[in-house]
Amino acid sequence: MLEPTYQADVVVVGAGVAGLSAARRLTGAGVSTVVLEAAHEVGGRMATEKVDGFRLDRVGRLLSTACVELHVTPGLEDLVLRPFAPGVLLHSDGRHHRAGVQPGNRRARGARSALHAVRALASAPLPGPRRPVAVPGRQVSVPRNRGGAPLGTALDQARLGAALNRLAGTSVERLLARPETTAAEALHGRGLPARTVDGFLRPLLAALLCDPELTTSSRSADLALRDFASGRLCLPEGGAEALPQLLARSLPPGTVRTGVRVTSVSTTSVTTAEHGEFRCAAVLVATGARDAAELLPGLRVPDFHPVTVVHHTTDEPPGTGGSLLLDADRGGPVAHTAVVSAVDPSRAPAGRTLVTSTVLGPATADTDTAVRAHLSRLYGVATTRWETLAVRHTADAVPAMRPPHDLRRPVRLLTGLYVCGDHRDSGAVQGALRSADRAATALLTDLGVRRPLHTADPLRTARAA
Repeated sequence: MLEPTYQADVVVVGAGVAGLSAARRLTGAGVSTVVLEAAHEVGGRMATEKVDGFRLDRVGRLLSTACVELHVTPGLEDLVLRPFAPGVLLHSDGRHHRAGVQPGNRRARGARSALHAVRALASAPLPGPRRPVAVPGRQVSVPRNRGGAPLGTALDQARLGAALNRLAGTSVERLLARPETTAAEALHGRGLPARTVDGFLRPLLAALLCDPELTTSSRSADLALRDFASGRLCLPEGGAEALPQLLARSLPPGTVRTGVRVTSVSTTSVTTAEHGEFRCAAVLVATGARDAAELLPGLRVPDFHPVTVVHHTTDEPPGTGGSLLLDADRGGPVAHTAVVSAVDPSRAPAGRTLVTSTVLGPATADTDTAVRAHLSRLYGVATTRWETLAVRHTADAVPAMRPPHDLRRPVRLLTGLYVCGDHRDSGAVQGALRSADRAATALLTDLGVRRPLHTADPLRTARAA
């Protein structure tokens, strides 16, 4: 049982990655902190369900090895990232086409080579079908029939490669200084052919942003594409829950209290339903946007992108290896799918296969049937014998980031009252971690504590794990 008048310097409400990360920074600076969580487990939307030895993510956001916050956030030092095969696999007209980027230390050289390829192709004669052109840093499969290629001609692909390399080398500061529009409108203003935009960039961004209509701010979309171009898409080993669990274990014993429902907050106290009042010097609300607005009247609640995740197992794994598979034709409900047990073997029992597919929208009575039919076309195999492990729908999966969108929404409401979470930043995991860092910095400043911990530098490029 908790003491009803427990004393702490800071009370954090919510034990998602934002709240736990902020608590880790505060305790690291010597500030006594208690984290109160209404659920009986930490993690919030970054939950992983265990079913018959399988680890099933509830939302399953895609991460990138280039995400700075995953490398510099205190408490995540032991996080293991499992990368997908380079780039993505596109399905179009019954065929698979590899498209992606992995510039690494050869980024500048790759960009120059791609530009040379563009110039050479532009000046060459155009008789008959061409052989595939190899662009350094890219893994692209180009059929001789241009009509079936979702990336267009070899010239189009070279232009795309050069554009991605330039994006990887552009600072965050410069990206945020660009004029803001929707992601959909910005794609058609970048000088790339419509086939490349519709066949590759649209399905890729929809998967990264969980936004099928691409109404997201173009600045947020640019940041997501920059991470894609700078590293490898990846999953945390052991499931999404690995992040909050690592953060929770890095806190002093007794810091996190689960099963405690907060009913009201002020600058000096938190009232709970079961355990009375917690007195403190400051309060940080780190819940989801809706719960935060209930505790903080006047806080704006954004719209959300709903996500449905469907998990299957089969004894005959599809032959796509550890690739992320997108549908360039958008011929069904699945936005992206993967044999995730090939990416992270810890997610399935030995000898079993886990296929995880994401639908950007609500679940219906026939969601599993529609997903199976779509997966049969995407993988080119029969799916009638696949076993459904779970269908999980999250209505408030990802905060919408329509323009104009402030990527640095205020985290200090009053001196002594603060808020953080993905709804204060980019709407992604790294946005939650950045907002936690900003909130902890504001809190320590107001408490007069010199902060000894490293602050994530948004201009630094992280090394791939």
